[in-house]
Amino acid sequence: MKTLAILSLALMASLSSQAADAPAAASGKTESAIIGGGCFWCVEAQYLMVKGVKKVVSGYAGGQKDNPTYEEVCEGTTGHAEVIKIDFDPAVVSFKEIIELFWDAHDPTSVTKEDMYKHGKFLPKGTAYQGNDYGSQYRSAIYTTSDEQLKIAQESKAAAQKNFKEPIATEIAPLKKFYPAEDYHQNYQARNPYAGYVQGVVTPKAEKFKHKLEEKGKIKPEVK
Repeated sequence: MKTLAILSLALMASLSSQAADAPAAASGKTESAIIGGGCFWCVEAQYLMVKGVKKVVSGYAGGQKDNPTYEEVCEGTTGHAEVIKIDFDPAVVSFKEIIELFWDAHDPTSVTKEDMYKHGKFLPKGTAYQGNDYGSQYRSAIYTTSDEQLKIAQESKAAAQKNFKEPIATEIAPLKKFYPAEDYHQNYQARNPYAGYVQGVVTPKAEKFKHKLEEKGKIKPEVK
């Protein structure tokens, strides 16, 4: 009887260990997150690799004008940021994890330290940028769809600050409206793999992010 009991306990422990190591089962549910971290082509390519992400749509949020065009957003007159809408399965990846990855996806502290001219335009102190992309449309932003998301984003920002010397400049605010970008912006890296900007900026950022995902076990199996 003692031997049988020991074998039973060993079997239960083995099954428990296997369950703990098994990947999270998909729930069939979908939640959404809206984030911006520079050019949406880059952030889209990064989050398409995240396990549990079902769909990514590039678009605009945080501005004043209805149905802005890409040209208007680039002019910086509508107040919008380039963002992505992430549809994800919360049983596989949580909103908290989506935001924790956000701090690895870009530099959330990037704002100009002084007035300057860039690309023929005057840029006042505090203008957002990522790499050579300067302008308010490239600002770091999280637009939330519930009080819970807002609380999680604010707490995550406070926790992430210890990893940066400069103050995190990420805008965190309730979402007013998300506008999908024009069709030619969607899945841009896959559609334009040989474009200069893709090869020089998008793909290197995606590859760097891919390594982070591998370290954290958050990468889709098909991407490995």
